[in-house]
Amino acid sequence: MTSSQVLAEMGFPTGTIQDVAQHADVTKGAVYFHYANKEALAHAVADEFYRRIRDIAHTVESKELTPLSAVAELLTRTATALRDDIVMQAGARLQIERTMITPELPTPFEDYTEVITAWLHRGAHDGTLPATTNPTALAQVLVSAFFGAQHISWTLNNRADLPARTHTIIQTVIPHI
Repeated sequence: MTSSQVLAEMGFPTGTIQDVAQHADVTKGAVYFHYANKEALAHAVADEFYRRIRDIAHTVESKELTPLSAVAELLTRTATALRDDIVMQAGARLQIERTMITPELPTPFEDYTEVITAWLHRGAHDGTLPATTNPTALAQVLVSAFFGAQHISWTLNNRADLPARTHTIIQTVIPHI
């Protein structure tokens, strides 16, 4: 997806419809046939980003793992997708640049946090999570740590080490609960 590549590499403020057209080897008019403007293009990429995140969560849910294993699997699969998938990379960048896009993109990280929170509440209910653990707070910490690691990994290593950073988060946080 060329529009994702432009947004992932150049960002929303710098990338233009002309850049998308050049990368796709089409005319600017052809791009405008599909997207009314650059904001519409960004929204389409963001929508696809969120769809892919939901698909990852559904795949993990279908495995019927224990709640803590499901959380670890979700984080690991998301890390790999962010490392390897240009749409995911563009979507993550758009979250950072969201204040420059109108109309506003969906609030980032809410659904992701809700999924993890639900799994951790299930773990609290079935006894796999210690009774002293606050599932909501733990979900917030895990999501913050993960997306912070994603940003650091992107800045320092173009996400090449994101799965390793994610493994460190999982090994550090989950065994201590």
